[in-house]
Amino acid sequence: MPGFRPIDPSVKAEILDKIRNQGVSVSEAAASHNVSPKTIYTWLRAGVVDGNKNLILENNRLRKENEQLYKLLGRATAELNRPKY
Repeated sequence: MPGFRPIDPSVKAEILDKIRNQGVSVSEAAASHNVSPKTIYTWLRAGVVDGNKNLILENNRLRKENEQLYKLLGRATAELNRPKY
């Protein structure tokens, strides 16, 4: 297969850990490790139990959304605490 190269299992585990536990997007992980996003999605699907294929991706999306909300909350709190002239 053109472009096919085996991925070291430790690299695969690192990529999946970053996506599942650290909130890294599939596209970011794919770009940083020079792996096709399609390959990563295949790994994710293979590791999901009970056929709930979107659970990991939904979890990742919610983590990022929470992070954005905390940033907005911090900014709003700073604005409220800023001295008024």
